[in-house]
Amino acid sequence: MLLIPPVALKPAEKLSLHPDIQADSARDCERLQNLFAQSEAPEAVTWLVQVSPFIARVLQRYGEAANTRLLAPAAADREILRQGIAEQGDNEVNLMRFLRCFRHIEMARIAALDLLGRMPLGRMLAETSALADMLIEETLAAITDSLAARYGRALDDNDEELPLIVLAMGKLGGEELNFSSDIDLIFSFPNAGETRGGRQAVAFDVYYQKVAQQLLKLLGQPTADGQPFRIDMRLRPFGQSGPLVASLSALEDYYHEQGRMWERYAMIKARVLNTSADLAEQVRVMLRPFIYRRYLDYSAIDALRKMKLLINQEARRKGVADNIKLGPGGIREVEFVTQVFQLIRGGRENQLQTRSLLAALSACEDLQHLEAGAIADLLQGYSWLRKLEHVLQQINDEQTQTLPKDWLTRWRVLAACGYAQSEEGWQALLTEAQEHMAAIHRHFIDAIGGEEDLQAMDESEFAILWQDLLADETAIEVLTEAGARDPQACWQAISEFRTLLRKRPSGPRGRELQANLVPALIEGALKYPHAEQVLPRVFEVLGQIVSRTTYLELLAENRDARRQLTFLCQASPWIAHLLAKFPLLLDELIDPVQLYQLPAVESYRHRVSEYLLRLPVDDAEAQMDALRQVKQIFQLKVAAADLNEGVHLMRVSDHLTFLAEAIIEQVVLLAWRQLTATHGCPPGRDESDTGFAVIAYGKLGGYELGYGSDLDLVFISADDNQGETDGAKPLDVQQFYLRLAQRVLHLFTTRTMTGVLYDVDMRLRPSGQAGLLVVRASTLREYLVNDAWTWELQALVRARMVYGHASLYEQFSAIRKNTLCRARDLDSLRSDVLAMRDKMRNHLWQQRERQVDVKQMPGGVADIEFITQYLVLANSQQVPDLAIWTDNIRILEIAAAAKLLSEGEAIQLIEAYQVYRIELHRLALAEQGRLSERDFSEQANTVRGIWQRVFALSTDS
Repeated sequence: MLLIPPVALKPAEKLSLHPDIQADSARDCERLQNLFAQSEAPEAVTWLVQVSPFIARVLQRYGEAANTRLLAPAAADREILRQGIAEQGDNEVNLMRFLRCFRHIEMARIAALDLLGRMPLGRMLAETSALADMLIEETLAAITDSLAARYGRALDDNDEELPLIVLAMGKLGGEELNFSSDIDLIFSFPNAGETRGGRQAVAFDVYYQKVAQQLLKLLGQPTADGQPFRIDMRLRPFGQSGPLVASLSALEDYYHEQGRMWERYAMIKARVLNTSADLAEQVRVMLRPFIYRRYLDYSAIDALRKMKLLINQEARRKGVADNIKLGPGGIREVEFVTQVFQLIRGGRENQLQTRSLLAALSACEDLQHLEAGAIADLLQGYSWLRKLEHVLQQINDEQTQTLPKDWLTRWRVLAACGYAQSEEGWQALLTEAQEHMAAIHRHFIDAIGGEEDLQAMDESEFAILWQDLLADETAIEVLTEAGARDPQACWQAISEFRTLLRKRPSGPRGRELQANLVPALIEGALKYPHAEQVLPRVFEVLGQIVSRTTYLELLAENRDARRQLTFLCQASPWIAHLLAKFPLLLDELIDPVQLYQLPAVESYRHRVSEYLLRLPVDDAEAQMDALRQVKQIFQLKVAAADLNEGVHLMRVSDHLTFLAEAIIEQVVLLAWRQLTATHGCPPGRDESDTGFAVIAYGKLGGYELGYGSDLDLVFISADDNQGETDGAKPLDVQQFYLRLAQRVLHLFTTRTMTGVLYDVDMRLRPSGQAGLLVVRASTLREYLVNDAWTWELQALVRARMVYGHASLYEQFSAIRKNTLCRARDLDSLRSDVLAMRDKMRNHLWQQRERQVDVKQMPGGVADIEFITQYLVLANSQQVPDLAIWTDNIRILEIAAAAKLLSEGEAIQLIEAYQVYRIELHRLALAEQGRLSERDFSEQANTVRGIWQRVFALSTDS
């Protein structure tokens, strides 16, 4: 077994001090003169007070009690601690004060003996660790006693008490705790059950949660007296989001199913406190297969490289060149060199299964994994740096491993380390530190890998943000330096997503891909000004594919795909939600050229039909999913091209409109095939002429479909549809067409795994919701002539057939044109149109401060549509060309040609309409409805002026 070598650091023989130290400590020395006089070694105590303000504070606060223990050679007595705790009774305030007093006095004693060179490093590490063990275990004993009256105790079947199991991690676990350190703990309990013997029986998990919370309060909560320890619970399963206490079976499941490499690394040091030897051995046996693999596990090298890389990034980010723990060649590198052999070979070589760094190094020497010279360099450097680390911390009881910048602290360090208290002395200390660290780093590189290997992994400065143990303040600093406008919100998104993924098992390969992919996506998102909005959208998508390594690999290995994902997510939450709902769309990101290359609008019928031909005709569910998928794919392409300004507004609506028409055709044919397979076809009908037609109103009818628009549809049938179908189960033809319409609606609106195809609104059919689902063409004509309201005639302006045989198309076109071209009483028409517009505005206009309703505001989209519809209904008898087209822009152009509007008015209306529609597209992609913060006052004023003239209204109407 190796021993820690003697360390050159020791106080100067004459205990002389720099004048700056003497001046800084004069007041402390004056206050403590009486204690100095009572001390066995007043000169030594005076020197300690001047070198360590921490020791001075302890002596001032606790007086004779501290002075008596300051130079005592014996370690802390557990029995004295136990009696002191018992004397506090149930007074929690007094107990907390006593625990802090005990800790401070004992740590001042350890610091005093160490600074005076009277305590070897090995003993110092052991005593510091033993003090922590003692405080944890005795405080837990007091807590269980205090809870017994109310909750009883946790007893096994033999009435033996089951204690809270405490896993001491890190340096405490290895019994190598430094002077001013956090302690890393994990809490567990043996098995499920209920407490017995108290007023209120509770489940073990509830009971142990209360015990653990009380321990954290008593030992970790800062008070006016300080705190015994900073307790870190982030190493527990699922980190800060995981349960504070877990059963042993839950721990076993977690580590064997979801445990990560860094957790294996951490568990090397795990030591069981507060329980019997048998139970402690049970815990060790349970953890051993997770920590130590039966095979030679060379993946550990790569994992440790990544951990070291993150440390390097943090040091580089903070500019910490003088950190003797984290810097190149620091204390952490000695630990890494040792633990890489433990992780790789520990499963086969039992000597390496130890918590002690010294024992592990000794095993490496015995097994010839490291040469004797390397062992000597590592031990000497480790001991020297640990001694210096303790001096840095003993001055003010601060958790620091960074060499000081101010000269007063430097003088104290030099005095404690036996160097001349001068600039030359400081340079000599630095030189010796650098020599030790250079030797350590050389052996670290030999064991872990070359600098080139380490640098090759340095792909993203943001990998540090994906680490479970990263402090919030550090993360926010990283994000601030990266230019994040709202670093707090960014970090919240990252940490919440990390917590989410910890609860979703994704396997070793999935976790490896996440570790590479997420930092790259964070880096991409931070390039945009609103990264705090982009990150949650990207994470929403990623959250749907974490169990699909194919997609993770696609994004991890394809930089262009990552770039497109972050671009589209920042540009549109609508697209982000689309990708999250339907991850198969990520395939479209592989080739940006293909993503932004839209097909010709007239090719959609062929493309949609071809997509469905890949599937069995008798698999209705697959056909329904395929229709939804092809719609999503092409909508994504249109939106991507739109956001990249690769397609004009008019063409955006054209693409969405023609896509919808192609899908309508396939839906009708699919419904037809399903129905005729059972009932046969109506007389003289087949797929080429079904005798059935779909009339589109609204946006689809006007070639103005937008993202997420529903479909306003009316179904009609030919007048000669009579008799029965010719199948095995014949139906009356009218009943057949009713079922056909119902099947079409079912195919459109049923929510499958891939969502709804389109929402369909049928309220524009004759007699509205009270009317028949399918009407004959002649019935539609009669209704329009005799019963239609003016608003229904307005809707007819935008109506066109999008599916049906040519004969039905000609019949409907004639019905529409004849209806629109009828002579009308203009006063009644104007009155009806204005009344309807007022009614719509009263019911639908959304008025918000600093926002405008682009569609319903005065002078908005609806006003332009009403102007267009009024011009058609009022003038088609004289200008039949107004009844040809269904889209507003071409109608306005015809109105201008017929002098119903001046050319300037038509241009102004068209330009305003296009501006509004562009904004509505943008708002749809941003999922912001139709309320905009932009200023459209110029367009609105223009439209209102034309409205007044068209409807011959006074300016104050």
